[in-house]
Amino acid sequence: MDESKKNSVLIVDDESSNIMALTHILSPVYTVFAAKNGYKALEAAEKYLPDVILLDILMPEMDGYAVLGALKNTDRIRDIPVIIITGLGNADDEEKGLSLGASDYISKPFNPAIVKLRVGNQIKMFNQLRIIEQVSMIDQLTSIPNRRGFDNRMDMEWVRAIRESTLMSILILDVDKFKVYNDTYGHQQGDAVLQAVAAAIARSLGRPGDFAARWGGEEFVVLLPNTDLSGALHIAEKIRVSVGNLIIPCPNGKNTGVTVSMGVKTQAPRQNSSRDSFIFEADKALYKAKETGRNRVCHAD
Repeated sequence: MDESKKNSVLIVDDESSNIMALTHILSPVYTVFAAKNGYKALEAAEKYLPDVILLDILMPEMDGYAVLGALKNTDRIRDIPVIIITGLGNADDEEKGLSLGASDYISKPFNPAIVKLRVGNQIKMFNQLRIIEQVSMIDQLTSIPNRRGFDNRMDMEWVRAIRESTLMSILILDVDKFKVYNDTYGHQQGDAVLQAVAAAIARSLGRPGDFAARWGGEEFVVLLPNTDLSGALHIAEKIRVSVGNLIIPCPNGKNTGVTVSMGVKTQAPRQNSSRDSFIFEADKALYKAKETGRNRVCHAD
């Protein structure tokens, strides 16, 4: 199996012998990380985002219950399934762990077949949920993320920008006179326009962190982390020109084209900043672009 495509497991146990035993059982199939105390476990979970966590209950300083509680109260890692490790037949540990949000348990001493099955079951369910979530965040017409996908990414990038004290820019763009185009050439041809515009936007973004989504209808949104106003305007103009150069054929043999208007907003998010206000300012700039002639880029003051 390609190492980069392996699912991953984080083992949390203060006993080196337990870590070694579980690693021996799981490493042929999974990428294995390990932590020997609760604090290191939380750091590793945030850093590696493992697909499953195996968590010992009895650890000094911060026991497994406290770690489990911290995991379930942290947005980024709360959905990682946790399998608690308990003493053989210790029903109280199992019951308390499950009540706090653990997904399953494994008893000591370890039975390799049981360990593989219980970890494998959680991995299988996690992968299925991941696929469902990814599909639900993709716009089926344009094959780029949808509004839900954008909201998810926006939340993540906003928190990162606050933490790292960096700028963030957003572009909101709208296909000019799209209703007229639809009425003239039909909704199927209108769908072809939206697909072509989405592809043109995607081609105009150069960095892995840049993110484009369909906002709804004929509107699109682009999120540009760590980008100042000059950089955002450069990308916006690149998108505008790319869309303007599109040649979109109709079934009747006629070639058509469209333009877009765009609003740009740049901000350094702070703890008391409003995401809604950030988006609203870009939307106001978009309407300014519409009102002043279309096929242009305007930025928020």
